Amino acid sequence: MPLMGSLYVGSSGLQTSQNALNTTAHNLTNTETTGYVRQQVQQSTRSYLQLSVDVRSVNNKQVGLGVTYSRVKHIRDYFLDKIYRRESGRSMFYEVSTEVMEEVEGQLGEMHGEAFQTSIEDFWTAVQELAKDPASSVTQGLFVQRGAELIQRAQAVYKGLSAYQDNLNMQVKDQVDKINSYGKKILQLNEAIRKIESGGIEQANDLRDTRDQLLDELSEMANINYGESVNGDVWVQIEGVDFVKGPRCFEMGIFADEETGFYTPFWPQNASYTTDANGNKIYTKESIANAHVFKFNREISTDLNTDIGGLKATLLARGDHRADYRDVADKDKYNGTDGSGNFVSQSVIMNVQAEFDQLIHNIATKINEILGTAAGVTTGNVTYTDENGQSVTLKNAQYCMADSDGYMRKDDGSPIQMFTTRSGNGYKKMTVTGLTDAAGNPVLDENGNPVTGDVWVYVPEDPNNPSSLYNIENLQIDQELMQKPSMLGFRLPDGSEDQATADALKAAFTAEDYTLNPNLSKRSTFVSYYTDLVSQIANTGYVSRSIYLNQQDTMESIESARQQVSGVSSDEELSNMIKFQNAYNASSRYINVIDEMLEHLLSTLGV
Repeated sequence: MPLMGSLYVGSSGLQTSQNALNTTAHNLTNTETTGYVRQQVQQSTRSYLQLSVDVRSVNNKQVGLGVTYSRVKHIRDYFLDKIYRRESGRSMFYEVSTEVMEEVEGQLGEMHGEAFQTSIEDFWTAVQELAKDPASSVTQGLFVQRGAELIQRAQAVYKGLSAYQDNLNMQVKDQVDKINSYGKKILQLNEAIRKIESGGIEQANDLRDTRDQLLDELSEMANINYGESVNGDVWVQIEGVDFVKGPRCFEMGIFADEETGFYTPFWPQNASYTTDANGNKIYTKESIANAHVFKFNREISTDLNTDIGGLKATLLARGDHRADYRDVADKDKYNGTDGSGNFVSQSVIMNVQAEFDQLIHNIATKINEILGTAAGVTTGNVTYTDENGQSVTLKNAQYCMADSDGYMRKDDGSPIQMFTTRSGNGYKKMTVTGLTDAAGNPVLDENGNPVTGDVWVYVPEDPNNPSSLYNIENLQIDQELMQKPSMLGFRLPDGSEDQATADALKAAFTAEDYTLNPNLSKRSTFVSYYTDLVSQIANTGYVSRSIYLNQQDTMESIESARQQVSGVSSDEELSNMIKFQNAYNASSRYINVIDEMLEHLLSTLGV
């Protein structure tokens, strides 16, 4: 090889070793940088200089021109990344579920010394004391007072659950905004990477690291699919729908329900809309019905991969409305099989709200029923003339004759209700033209004539009229009874104690007539109902927490495997630095030798 040509070999060694040292230094600098993947130098020989061709020889005469810095390899394991992102989404799903369960336990006060269980037990104790001495004004006052405390505490718990539901609602919006911002950043990084790598020489490894970190974080919030096109662009799907594709980011929309204020993520490209006078798109609940990001009509299961993503877990926990006892009254509605789109059974907050409200509703209506029975309330068909002069018959209505001096009556003659609605729904006074009993036989007075005149008719709850419901938000203790608990009396017209009604109240608390929800068969009393509710929350929380902890172990093992492949080892990099430093020194000495040889030849030959 000519000595002048040998200088190319030494020069290429210097350049390659210097670049390798720069890459090693870059790795060491980013040892603690989140998402950084180590870069590995790949070297190759330069193209050979062919001196002559001899077909009889094994090889042609060639001269090497040294080494070249071919590329910096981005060390990642595609399959480990895929597994990590799927499992991180699942881990986040159960992390959110666990946090929600812990918050619900806190709202009930079971862990902080202010347990609602105390209110139930105090009311039960008051009922027992009343049964011992029904006619005592002390036991009657205690009975009413404990009932008021029960309602007050129940409303505080329900209000706390609703406030947390609103908090989760804001988290939904924040997460959707974050997902959209990640999508736009990935789109920008796609363009920047494509510009750098379009020449086929330079690799945008740091930008790729940033993009991969965004994919890692995005996978925690939603179930994503992704891949890389031939030109280096990354495409992303969320829940099977295109999110980043080509030159576009299909941002999630967020629809705020006018009635509840709850946000629903949807895909605008799949929804219909109208426009206002300014050309703004207007979406409605009906127009986005088929464009929801998440479908909750499938069972939450690891086998089905439906338990992935923090956003989905937040939506599930929050639910889509404030739940009450009506949501657990019907099995199809509770399980979402009635076509309404409800998913009460899968929502932690809605499930607790509905079951908790059912307990208070059952206590209130049962006590009112017992007091009404004592006041003479019976069931029959009531016929009256409405304001338009039309004859109207109420079938199976609960009513009693108007009697201002009757037992368990208020001053106006209406039956005493301990629990009333804020709107004052209860008994309505009507002038009837006919009464029949449950069997359809006319009700006769003491003279054998059909009964007519004024009666008090119970106004039943209307599921479509929230103000008529005996639910937690709408309940109160009758204000007149609060002022005068002795109205209860518990003394029959003959002056004897009404032990039967007091015993009926006591029996109501020990009757196993209630279930938490339509999917359970275990029957509970009023006292054990709440215990079962807390146990259900604790068991669900334990399951979520166990799965989350197992997921954490899984994530640690996967991340450890990823770090073994792509993590920066300071020891390894220092070893590489020594190796490349020695290579640099060797190339430098090689050039010095060639230089000395050239100098010697030139000086010896005298040229």
